[in-house]
Amino acid sequence: MKGFSSFLGAIAFSSTIVNAHTVFTTLFVNDVSQGDGTCVRMNMNPQECTNPIAGIDSDDMACGVSGGQPVAFTCPAPAGGKLTFEWRLWADAEQPGALDISHKGPCAVYAKQVKDMATDSAAGPGWIKLWEDGYDDAAGKWCTEKVIDNNGLLSIDVPESLPGGNWLFRPELLALHNADKGDPQFYTGCAQVFVQSSSSNAAPLDVPAEYSVSIPGYVQADDPGLTFNIYSPHFPYPMPGPKVYEPAGSATAVASVSTSPSSSKVVALKQTEGKLPPDYLIKNANWVGVEVAAYSTEAGCWDASSACFAQAAACYDAAPPTGSANCRVWEHKCDGINAACSAGDFAGPPDQGQKLVGEDPAPPADIPEPASGAGSSEAKRQMRRRRVRRAAWRLP
Repeated sequence: MKGFSSFLGAIAFSSTIVNAHTVFTTLFVNDVSQGDGTCVRMNMNPQECTNPIAGIDSDDMACGVSGGQPVAFTCPAPAGGKLTFEWRLWADAEQPGALDISHKGPCAVYAKQVKDMATDSAAGPGWIKLWEDGYDDAAGKWCTEKVIDNNGLLSIDVPESLPGGNWLFRPELLALHNADKGDPQFYTGCAQVFVQSSSSNAAPLDVPAEYSVSIPGYVQADDPGLTFNIYSPHFPYPMPGPKVYEPAGSATAVASVSTSPSSSKVVALKQTEGKLPPDYLIKNANWVGVEVAAYSTEAGCWDASSACFAQAAACYDAAPPTGSANCRVWEHKCDGINAACSAGDFAGPPDQGQKLVGEDPAPPADIPEPASGAGSSEAKRQMRRRRVRRAAWRLP
């Protein structure tokens, strides 16, 4: 389509943020960034995405505003591996920072297994707390201060015995700077993760009732952890929500496949939905660009140009508050096709099938080890390192 690139330039993404709160933007698996916004459910309004949840009785408490809507991709991670969640003051990293230092309080990570990522509700029962950290007496710091020290990064171990399959992982920050005025501020979002496991035990995860909670409903306005006065503190700090649940034993992670009437073999549960297509050329959050059809005629060239710009428009439309930098990279590809058509070069597309170099913000230089606190230990970290070295990426 002639001149279509100028139209896309007019709808370029803007992500001005007008407050100093925080938003969960990026998932890392075993220290590898999955890409800004990829597999992450977040508030899609760039002007409001860093705001705290408006009310503790809202369904937004589960995965944040817009968090009831699934995203296209679900990132694989090995059981026993490491997940890291990045928090930012500015979703697109236009300015540095994770959280204002005044926003002192605890952190936690919850998880919920879902059968169908597209249709199962995030809000409601089935959540367990995998990890928490409040006030560290030895360090004299709140968990949120440690997150700031770690450039907005918070890491946990995935329990080795967590059942394989689709999970929502929910990092949570609670800022208590206004709790004495009746305004505790929750910040949360969810990462869609497919937990890979090679366990051969098909026993389900049996969670005692006192560890399984509904979100919303897991905290109340008068809970001591939500009314705590950080300016006149009386420690120890009472952590809100349930106790940390540490899954024991092996997990539901396999399927038996018969190879003959007299024999069978056990294979690891495989991810079938939410996978990145192998032929994509560039990714922006939960959108991917795929190559346009080859052409050798003028009509085919202009058709390919239109198809390319249509993909660019879809990229801009789908871009979350983390930005649209890679939509612009894709648009440059479309400009190249458009220019070739105008010049009478009707054999293409140029650089057919070539991967494009993205422009995601550089990840923080140092990825922290899983933080100390309930649900984390040095022994677990050592076991995780051994497992990752030995077998984590042998899974399909």
